[in-house]
Amino acid sequence: MTKKVLVAGFTGAMGQKAVNLVNNMPGFEVVAGLSPIAEDNPEQYHLPASAKIFKNLTEIPDNLADFWIDFTTPKAVYENVKFALQHHIRPVVGTTGMSDEQEAELIVLSKKEKVGGLIAPNFGMSAVLLMKFAKEAAKYFPDVEIIEMHHADKKDAPSGTALATAKMIAENRPEHQTAPDEVETLKNVRGGDYQGIKIHSVRLPGYIAHEQVLFGGPGEALTIRQDSFDRGSFMNGVKVALEKVDQLDELVIGLENIL
Repeated sequence: MTKKVLVAGFTGAMGQKAVNLVNNMPGFEVVAGLSPIAEDNPEQYHLPASAKIFKNLTEIPDNLADFWIDFTTPKAVYENVKFALQHHIRPVVGTTGMSDEQEAELIVLSKKEKVGGLIAPNFGMSAVLLMKFAKEAAKYFPDVEIIEMHHADKKDAPSGTALATAKMIAENRPEHQTAPDEVETLKNVRGGDYQGIKIHSVRLPGYIAHEQVLFGGPGEALTIRQDSFDRGSFMNGVKVALEKVDQLDELVIGLENIL
């Protein structure tokens, strides 16, 4: 039986990668796309000719899809995922920018509706491994800063990956501030702060998605870095999610939790 997929944000760069992925996955079919800026021409966006295009949530009928892939915007993603869960569509979410409170609310809703899904700050395997390694290193190097570098039109800062990395590091080190007595002569020059972990965001043309985690200790330092040079690298993780989320009965945060 063919599994039906709705792609939210299908007109964007990541959305188009997701459409192409599903088009080439045996047993899966894109049946609809959601985008407020889309033209009513499925083939223009590499959708099957039979696919429906919707511009807002209220247009989407019941029982349309089994899976909801979301690569939209921080402003739209919470309501999108809430809608999907309420309509028993399993979400696979790569959009970042939701608060901890919003994610917690969605997890509660998923348990109530008994609908599994995944929110992944990053679908790239290199990023997932970076977070895993950084968490382990934090036990030995508690002094750490994060630099994340992304394309100039990214909608949120810091990146979801950088924030997720900081949260995982914080689990493995005592909360503290490195160089707490430092005076900033230029406001915010030390970057954002998550439980004493400084996060720096770079937005420049030419970049895709990159992250460095810098650990410092007496007489030595450790740097862990990952680079995503092509958005296609994220699709392996999306493929794994589509194949595995129907085994879940609640919303899960982080690709590493279903590998």
